Amino acid sequence: MVTKTEQYRLENLSCANCAAKFERNLRGIDSVEDVLLNFGAAKLTVTGEVTIDQLEAAGAFDGIKVVRANERLMVETIPFYKRRENKLAAFSLLFVLVGILCSYIFQEGHIIVNSLYAVAIVVGGYATFLTGIKNLFHLEFDMKTLITIAIIGAAIIGEWQEAAIVVFLFAVSEALEAYSMNKARQSISQLIDLAPDTATIRQAHDGHSDEREVPTDMIQVGDILIVKPGQKIAMDGVVVTGTSTVNQAAITGEPIPIAKQIGDAVFAGTINEAGALEVKVTKRVEDTTIAKIIHLVEEAQAEKAPSQKFVDRFAKYYTPAIIVVALLVTIVPSIITGDWLHWVYQGLAVLVVGCPCALVISTPVAIVTAIGNAARNGVLIKGGVYLEELARIKAVAFDKTGTLTKGQPEVMAIEMEDDKNTDILLAKVAAVEKKSQHPLARAILAKAFDKKILIPDAVDFQSVTGKGAYASVNGEVIYVGSVKWIQSIVPISKYLLQKVEQHASSGHSVIVAANEKRILGVLSIADQLRPESKEVIAALHENDIQHTVMLTGDESLTAEKIAGQLQIDDVRANLLPQSKLQAMKDLQQQYHFVAMVGDGVNDAPALASANIGIAMGGAGTDAALETAQIVFMADDLTKLPYTMKLSKKAMKIIKQNITFALGLKLLALLLIIPGWLTLWIAIFADMGATLLVILNALRLLKIN
Repeated sequence: MVTKTEQYRLENLSCANCAAKFERNLRGIDSVEDVLLNFGAAKLTVTGEVTIDQLEAAGAFDGIKVVRANERLMVETIPFYKRRENKLAAFSLLFVLVGILCSYIFQEGHIIVNSLYAVAIVVGGYATFLTGIKNLFHLEFDMKTLITIAIIGAAIIGEWQEAAIVVFLFAVSEALEAYSMNKARQSISQLIDLAPDTATIRQAHDGHSDEREVPTDMIQVGDILIVKPGQKIAMDGVVVTGTSTVNQAAITGEPIPIAKQIGDAVFAGTINEAGALEVKVTKRVEDTTIAKIIHLVEEAQAEKAPSQKFVDRFAKYYTPAIIVVALLVTIVPSIITGDWLHWVYQGLAVLVVGCPCALVISTPVAIVTAIGNAARNGVLIKGGVYLEELARIKAVAFDKTGTLTKGQPEVMAIEMEDDKNTDILLAKVAAVEKKSQHPLARAILAKAFDKKILIPDAVDFQSVTGKGAYASVNGEVIYVGSVKWIQSIVPISKYLLQKVEQHASSGHSVIVAANEKRILGVLSIADQLRPESKEVIAALHENDIQHTVMLTGDESLTAEKIAGQLQIDDVRANLLPQSKLQAMKDLQQQYHFVAMVGDGVNDAPALASANIGIAMGGAGTDAALETAQIVFMADDLTKLPYTMKLSKKAMKIIKQNITFALGLKLLALLLIIPGWLTLWIAIFADMGATLLVILNALRLLKIN
């Protein structure tokens, strides 16, 4: 029997403690085999037979709403001031204020005054009390349990006014926490809303075609999508008719619209700006680039950073410790002084100040905000652990071709020993390179096409990894590859060696062509530097990166010339893929935390072994999305300083949040010594810590 696994989206999941309780309740359902709750993304994965009614019943204590993940969350957005719990808090405040006014007419403690406070407590806190009392019976000590004990205790010892004010302030604290998590999650909800639910497709019927609007989950690969100017593109595909410009900012973070013509790829969730397009669908709705981005961002927010794991472990022992401290504060001084009323009050205040909500939310709200901001800017960070690891990076290694350079090399010169026709040599070399996937091969073929040279057929093609390739062209075996490799086959004349050194010293890549008897010629190929590369390297050095290095298979002279132009600290040239892996291990021994920036396909071993592998140009590239820990959706190197800045800022904010959460509570607890701790101060310390943590984390939304 196959076990059923379903995913769901959640609404009203704003409290980390409530999320943990919801998960425990779900595990208590007999038919549920496994549960995975992603608090950051408000997403639930359940293995086993369960209904939505059962799921909502398990979260009824906090009003959690559930829909299947493939459905839009059609929960009505209620303004802050119209929410039921906030209305009740406002009524609670009204009764508190009336009670305070009446205390001037009557005396404090009068039955009318206390009755008003009692109404304020019941109106504003009955939902909290119901949960807290149930928790007490199950010996579950979360923040609602602590607040319930404190409020009931305060009422028993006659502190009605303070109990009523604490109820109101606790409601405000919960509203702030809910607001902050919803704000932090907006980046995901905005991503989910990017792609439209329906699209117009052209279908053929009885020799003619018509257009009709259908849900996107009914569209199949091969269908023709009709996209009018101003419309969102609903599916990934290839343009088959029309030209236009498409705003891809939602996917790649690029602010400038990209020109699209026949044969160009387009992505779901992007906006067609100018002309009408017909797009042949290449992926189903669940496999589109935007769907993968959403999945990766949600998984990233479920992946706990080491700092979050520490906080979770700490919080596990923190609450019981607070209860023990509260009992000691209540009992020991009371026995010594005999003033039970005062020290019971102090003990209740300790319970309130000890609520762990600020501590529990301190890390996840920062992680969710940072990863969401990155996704909005076209950067996928696959987990809090990678966000934290990136902040520790001390050295950055770069692949050269397509990373520091544009990846579109051109043939700059063809040198031969004699004055024979260079077109004949170019034709032979192009015949071999026609079957190669190397970037330099594309440059040779482009040159041959530009010169309208007829390229002969090549047979028995063989690629020699990291060295070159050879094939039989019109009965002649032609070798094309690095100088060093060709030298191992046939000798190179002094004249051509001088030409090799001359072109290499200019920063060009040099390949040599030969047959089995002699050298045929030398081709000089140059890849243009990205205009932003020098600026990016400078920015890294300014951001505490100790060492930059270029790892390349190019000749030393070429590599050193480019590194000198960019002011890169170190160059490792003539590297085979396994040599790059060894170079990465050497760098890690020296600098411990090393990032590798490449294209996510080439140099896979080096990317995989780096502490952080960063892939460029991930939009539409499944390999890049899956292999690297961080993916730049656009082919934009300037995202590197931004991402490093974001990670360092996120880690700084997490440390600040933990300090705020514990520091404010410690200061409040120190007020026990002179006996100054009140319920007001306790709840303000708790609410203040929560508010500080939230506002501090939301600063990450402004980094760009």
